[in-house]
Amino acid sequence: MKKWLKISFSLFLITILIIPLAACGKDEVTKVRIGEVTRSIFYAPQYVAIEKGFFEEEGLDVQLTTTAGGDKTMTALLSDGIDVALVGSETSIYVSAQGANDPVINFAQLTQTDGTFLVAREKIDNFSWDLLKDSTFLGQRKGGMPQMAGEFALKKHGIDPQKDLNLIQNVDFANIAPAFSSGTGEFVQLFEPTASVFEKEGIGHIVASFGVESGHLPYTSFMTKESFIKDNSDTVEKFTRAIYKAQQWVDSHTAKETADVIKGYFDNTDLDIIEMSVERYKNQDSFATDPILDQEEWDNLQNIMDEAGELPQRADYDSLVNTSIAKKVMEE
Repeated sequence: MKKWLKISFSLFLITILIIPLAACGKDEVTKVRIGEVTRSIFYAPQYVAIEKGFFEEEGLDVQLTTTAGGDKTMTALLSDGIDVALVGSETSIYVSAQGANDPVINFAQLTQTDGTFLVAREKIDNFSWDLLKDSTFLGQRKGGMPQMAGEFALKKHGIDPQKDLNLIQNVDFANIAPAFSSGTGEFVQLFEPTASVFEKEGIGHIVASFGVESGHLPYTSFMTKESFIKDNSDTVEKFTRAIYKAQQWVDSHTAKETADVIKGYFDNTDLDIIEMSVERYKNQDSFATDPILDQEEWDNLQNIMDEAGELPQRADYDSLVNTSIAKKVMEE
């Protein structure tokens, strides 16, 4: 009898242990590998989504890698090294022009303006774009969105980048700031927080914003292969919902509050610089407040690419942009 009671008690213990485990199985965690083109305060909402637990709330375990460059990011996506890419939307157009069988689809926009600033070596009290003529300008890599948006802004103000400037474009992205710091160029095109750091240290002075000059465009978007959306529609929806929550959070909180959340991603940058950078981007509406990439922005992107001579061919909006997921998330 005692032996039977022991067996019954053991079975009871096993049963009560199995039930919670079975319940946990219903809430499976899905891993999603993101490749970001660079580490930037410009991508603040993405870091907020991670740090505030918005991805975790959706049952997603996000693994973030900095893939350093548009070409490398797209290669990682196409070769299944990552699931989702955070990169300029122009890369999806380049892939499409090469006749990809599995096109890359933009499904959630993160930033909606250029993120660079014009930095002058000398302090200029009354800046005019004409001051750039005949100067040495340290620009961004040819074919990338910063360079194209930069040239668009220059032409808008009557400056031919190839004729009116001593234009330097053969410096790698990672070495542009050090090159300017060491004495190369009278003007340079820089992202935050480098622009604010240079201003604080007296290396340069911010005189204009390329984001303001070039208008709204899908500067950086989350994208993935069409097959991934088809096979993992629920995951993509959860991902987009987390990003939307983060976009709304950043929009409704101060730059200081956002800086406090994302500071761990920028260990070598002072908190006041992070806050200043977030404030600049908020003031010029660089952070998209929702994940929808609209037709007007898409057209502006292609117009800028065309003006720079980098548009291989016009890409159909409906073929490379999926707004149905974002719209569903926003309607909830």
